[in-house]
Amino acid sequence: MTRVERLWVVLALFVAGCLVFANGAFAQPALEVTAGYAGFVDDATISHGLVGGLARWPVTPRLSIGPEVTYMRGPDSDRDLFVTGNVTWDLVSRRAPRPGLVVPYVLGGAGFFRHADRFGALTFASNEGTFTAGGGARVWVTPRVYVGGEARFGWELHTRVAGTVGVQLGG
Repeated sequence: MTRVERLWVVLALFVAGCLVFANGAFAQPALEVTAGYAGFVDDATISHGLVGGLARWPVTPRLSIGPEVTYMRGPDSDRDLFVTGNVTWDLVSRRAPRPGLVVPYVLGGAGFFRHADRFGALTFASNEGTFTAGGGARVWVTPRVYVGGEARFGWELHTRVAGTVGVQLGG
């Protein structure tokens, strides 16, 4: 089994674990899309735009877990892909989201990182483990929709800031 296949098996098991341990709360998952900026540390910062998506399943009223996929585009042919499993801890309870409610949070995640770049006619690609950690805040616009912002750092060493739009599914 290749490294990528093992990664997909681990992610599938992670999602299955989310569903098993969610104590029925998984009926209210949230889906998010995000966009922003990342700067990789090198002799000079290498700027990237980023887009991504994630799902969060509540395990408790304040703890959520779920997968995330983030794609980053740097200068020229520099491309990066992050696939992580995240744990999010809301610093205030959000049992009954209402418009105007601000929910600050911290998060951490670990998973897979793929970097690809072209040098002349040759393409170079590498894979390695990764992590990200940081925090942010969600502001509920309606009882099911929120917007937010966050800041993170991670490995391959980078910092990122992003805006998020999320929708809580279910009734």
